[in-house]
Amino acid sequence: MALPSPDSELFRLMSRFPRGGRVEWIGLRPARDVPMREVASVQASAGGGLAGDRYAGGSGKRGITLIQAEHLPAIAALSGHAAVPPALLRRNLVVSGIPLAALRDRRFRVGELLLEGTDSCDPCSRMETALGAGGYNAMRGHGGLCARILEGGTLRIGDAVHWVEA
Repeated sequence: MALPSPDSELFRLMSRFPRGGRVEWIGLRPARDVPMREVASVQASAGGGLAGDRYAGGSGKRGITLIQAEHLPAIAALSGHAAVPPALLRRNLVVSGIPLAALRDRRFRVGELLLEGTDSCDPCSRMETALGAGGYNAMRGHGGLCARILEGGTLRIGDAVHWVEA
């Protein structure tokens, strides 16, 4: 969805956030078909990705993936689980407190990093294995956000997440 005109009421509404967010979890996918590795911090490179992640070599629009912490209970309920560990969902960051969908096509900071939301992070067929039959559909609308890394640095659990005015 393209952003509305900067002088419109809709743009004004889309630019207001009740509060910032926080990084709750960080995970890396070192290679295809291996479990994610949880870390407390990681280096991120502009135009690239996260050190130790399989997409670190310059994945462009998908330099980092984020999922909303508040969506984890919904995914668990829809897939018939009491809880869903973040590593099963194969996203790099779990973020709480700020609506990730509102950051698509926008710039935002996560600690030292400057990111740009590029696209929704739709589920893949692996969710059927991870969550069981219907796992793909359980994640639809809850898959999170892909982002490009514009400015790198060290990313840490507990880092603040906030929108950056254009």
